[in-house]
Amino acid sequence: MPEQPVGTSTGRVPFGSRLRTAMDSRGQLCVGIDPHPALLAAWGLADDAASLERFSLTVLEAVGADVAAVKPQVALFERHGSAGLAVLERLLAACADAGVLSIADAKRGDIGSTMAAYADAWLRDGSALAADAVTLSPYLGFESLRPALDLAAATGRGVFVLALTSNPEGASVQHVGGDQSVAARIVAAAAAENSRELGSPGPGSTGLGSTGLVVGATVGRALTGLGLDLAAAQAPILAPGLGAQGATGADLRATFGPAFPNVLATSSRDILAAGPAPAALRDAAARTLAGLSG
Repeated sequence: MPEQPVGTSTGRVPFGSRLRTAMDSRGQLCVGIDPHPALLAAWGLADDAASLERFSLTVLEAVGADVAAVKPQVALFERHGSAGLAVLERLLAACADAGVLSIADAKRGDIGSTMAAYADAWLRDGSALAADAVTLSPYLGFESLRPALDLAAATGRGVFVLALTSNPEGASVQHVGGDQSVAARIVAAAAAENSRELGSPGPGSTGLGSTGLVVGATVGRALTGLGLDLAAAQAPILAPGLGAQGATGADLRATFGPAFPNVLATSSRDILAAGPAPAALRDAAARTLAGLSG
């Protein structure tokens, strides 16, 4: 078992190490579990909590053994109220039982005791919503995330911090500051967290810290334009946008360059649209994986 980071209070292997093992053995694909109303309808399901559970567990059972992680989109469970959150709790428990890494795509971000409460919900041992990792928004300042960063380190879980998104509006915030852009400062802060966990990287290091970054698969040349060295950050990189949003495996290799081995590419609609037959979902995931490795 890898050495535990300072402050770890459980015997759990740190998230970054677990993710590296999963990517090395299963490839660099994360399947989004995104129960959009239109997808439920396409599967012949009603837009209700019972159908939400059938959809979610079918996806997990079909592809969980073949991909590095799954990523439930929290908003699509929240829209069903308490019944939807109960489904999400059962899905996260099923992931844990099956040994499938789960990333709760919640994009939480706040200050003080409110941020601590979000951390408690998504990262505390014993919480019904505890996932292996959670997505966070740093736009109240990176240090506003400290409760989640510290609790993730203590429990061997991980976080993915929004850094460079591909929506057109993102540039108006993330690109501001030139060579000291907001995105660059977020990457530097994540790198510092990972350095404290892992130490300084040696030549050719493939170690992954547990403080990840969310970087859109379709950001193109923005990484080089902003001077972002993602490989040096020792960060797992969650890259949404593979498939339906237009990115290919070749695009990811060109965009991320030396950091590509640390990329966990996310595909949702392209794979989910193949359902509801489990075999069709598995085939769609396999085709996507082949494109990533190719």
